[in-house]
Amino acid sequence: MDHMDVSAMVFFTLKDLKVGNSMPIYFPKKESSSSPRLLPRDEAESITFSSEELPNLLRFFSFSEDSPQAKAMEATLGECESESIKGEIKFCATSLESMLDFESNVFGSSTDFKILTTEHVTKSNTLFQNYTVLEKPVEIPAPSIVSCHTKPYPYAVLYCHSQVTENRVFKVSLGGENGDRVTAVAVCHMDTSQWNRNHVSFRVLGFEPGTLPVCHFFPADNFVLVPVL
Repeated sequence: MDHMDVSAMVFFTLKDLKVGNSMPIYFPKKESSSSPRLLPRDEAESITFSSEELPNLLRFFSFSEDSPQAKAMEATLGECESESIKGEIKFCATSLESMLDFESNVFGSSTDFKILTTEHVTKSNTLFQNYTVLEKPVEIPAPSIVSCHTKPYPYAVLYCHSQVTENRVFKVSLGGENGDRVTAVAVCHMDTSQWNRNHVSFRVLGFEPGTLPVCHFFPADNFVLVPVL
């Protein structure tokens, strides 16, 4: 644990969701004004999104091959092109329209949905500290969910995925050691039997795939879509 990147400290187990329990959590702080924007669909589709085209893309965006931006683009493209695990569907959305198409594919075209995000009630520059569960977590009923995560790229890319196995969604009121207050979105994946045993969550939590549910908090620039029941 001493050598683990603190950015991995977002994972926990269901038994941790008790009032008064404390745990170390990493919440990145990103200014939305400086984040890449989602492109309109026609503009996004005019730019190739493929690992095979990476050299051309680097020239298009004026990044050198050994730059941090190039490595981030390569990692994002690789993750988007990797195979889904059994029981999961995933999609990298490069426009709002394509994200909504994916949501409709999961929930059905006539299903309304709501967006759940983590909210920082107080403002500070502290990224990593111990947080205490202040109130009984509120479970959000959700027969299915779509989770979307921002990925590093010159324009906004949302890695969205949905699993057919059971997931539970919570809103959790947290208080930091420095007085920070966060209303955090958390998802618990109840079946991890198909996950790669090298997934960082198992290193953090210290157990094997399929033995216990894995829960994690969402940073403020990620979100969960749930159908309106």
